[in-house]
Amino acid sequence: MSTPFTTVAGVTVDTRHWIGGERVASAGTFTDTSPIDGAVIGEIARGTEAEAAAAVAAAKAAFPGWAATPRAERARVLHAIADGVEKRLEELAVVETTDNGALLRSHRRGVMPRVAHNFRFFADWLLRLDHEDFETRGHTNHVSWDPAGPCVLITPWNAPLMLATWKVAPALAAGDTVVLKPAEWSPLTASLLADIAAEAGLPAGVLNVVQGYGSEIGDVLTSHPDVRRISFTGSVPTAQRIAASAAARLTPLSLELGGKSPLLVFADADLDLAVDLAVEQYDNAGQVCLAGTRLLVEETVAAEFTRRFVDKAARLRQGDPRDEATDIGPTIHPRQLEKIDGFVQRALAAGARAVVGGHRRDGQYYAPTLLTDVAQDSEIVQEEVFGPVLTLQTFADEDEAVRLANGTRFGLAATVVTGDPARAERVTARLVAGTVWVNCFFVRDLQAPFGGSRQSGVGREGGTWSFDFYCDLKNTVTAPKGWQDHG
Repeated sequence: MSTPFTTVAGVTVDTRHWIGGERVASAGTFTDTSPIDGAVIGEIARGTEAEAAAAVAAAKAAFPGWAATPRAERARVLHAIADGVEKRLEELAVVETTDNGALLRSHRRGVMPRVAHNFRFFADWLLRLDHEDFETRGHTNHVSWDPAGPCVLITPWNAPLMLATWKVAPALAAGDTVVLKPAEWSPLTASLLADIAAEAGLPAGVLNVVQGYGSEIGDVLTSHPDVRRISFTGSVPTAQRIAASAAARLTPLSLELGGKSPLLVFADADLDLAVDLAVEQYDNAGQVCLAGTRLLVEETVAAEFTRRFVDKAARLRQGDPRDEATDIGPTIHPRQLEKIDGFVQRALAAGARAVVGGHRRDGQYYAPTLLTDVAQDSEIVQEEVFGPVLTLQTFADEDEAVRLANGTRFGLAATVVTGDPARAERVTARLVAGTVWVNCFFVRDLQAPFGGSRQSGVGREGGTWSFDFYCDLKNTVTAPKGWQDHG
C-alpha cells in the first residue's frame, strides 16, 4: 500500500485491518469511492484468507480473558466506547456521509447518537440479564448465559456503523470476541470504531476488523472451525451461501435479510398521515430493508391518495447529502444504480406506469419513483429493489389487502394506516411480518425483537433475544440434599 491512511473531510482514517490490537496491511487494496460525486476516497486494505484467519485466531486467543471479565467491567468498557462515539460524533457523521451517501443531518441527529445508544443499551441490559430460579420437585433450576466464543459479524453498506453496532455491542456485552467484516462499499467507520474501542480500553483481539470482498474472504470466516456464531445482514442469495458454508459445522446463524414490505392504507385512514408515511419510504434513497415499498391503498381513496402523494413527492429535494436542505441523496454505487434502473425499465416495458420519476438523474442519483399498473406476480412487486422505487396497488376489502400484503416470499415489516382500532387489530394479526407499525413508521426500541419471517431472516435481535443468540444458555439443576459437611 502506498499509504495506510486517507483523509475524509479533515478526518484521518486508517485504511488497514485491525487484528489483535494492531494495524495490519495487505498486499493488495481496493478502491473506495464516494457516491456523492464518484471521487476516490482511499485505497483500502484488501483482505486475503491469511488476514481473515489471523483475525479469527486473534479473537480465539482473546476470548478466555474477555469471557472471564466480570459483567460490570464489560459494561464499563461498552459505556466507554459509547463515550468515544459521542466525542467523535461529528467525525463519524461526515466520514459515513462521504462513504455511503446518506444524509449528513440524519447522521448527526439520529444515526450516530443511536450508535452510542447501542453500546449503552446492551451494557445496561447485561447488568439486568437474569432469569428467576425455579423449582422442579424440590430441585433448583438456575439459568445462565455463557459466552459462546468468537463471532463473525458481516454487515451491510446502507447504515454501516449503526447496523454493525447492533451486532458488535451485544456480542461484546455477552462476553464474546468479534471479527467484523464491513461492506466493501462503505468500510471507513468500522475502522474508526476500532480506534474508538481501543481508546476505550477494549483488550486486544476482542474486536477485529477485516476489510475486503466477501467472495475472497467470506468462506474462511463462515466455515472456520473456531467461529461459534455468525450474524449477517444483507441479501438472501448471500445468506444462502453463508448458511451453506456454516452448515458443515452447524455454526448458529442470525440472518436479517431482504424485505418487500407493504404499507396498507384503508379508506378510514388520515390520508395526510398516510401520504407522509408513504413518502418517508424514500428515506436514504430507498436503501432501507424495512421500507414499505408496496403501497396498498383501498380503491375508494386511491385517486385522492395518489394526487396528494404526487404533490408531496414533487417537493422533495434530491442532491448533495451534506446540504441540510437535501431530502434524498445518491445511491451507494454505480452497480446499485444499474440494478435499480433495470428493475424500473423492465417494469415499464411490462406495462407499468411511472406516476413519479422512473429515470436516472446525473451521477449516482435516481429519481424518486412511483409505479402503478403493476401485477401482483410481477418482478417489481415480488423482488427487493433497494432504491427509491415504490409501487401502488389497490384493494377492495380487508381480505384482499391481507392477501396482497402477504403475497411475497418476504416478511420483514408492514405498516397499517387506519382510523379504526378494531380493524388495526384484525389486520395486524393476519400479517406475516417481524415488525408491524400502525399509523407510524420506523419506531424502534432495542427492547423489542427485530427480525424477519419467511425469507426475510432467521432469528431475532434486541434485548434478551440478542443474548440468547450470542450466548450458550445453560440450566443448572441442583438437588436439595446431598452436600457433604466440609465444616
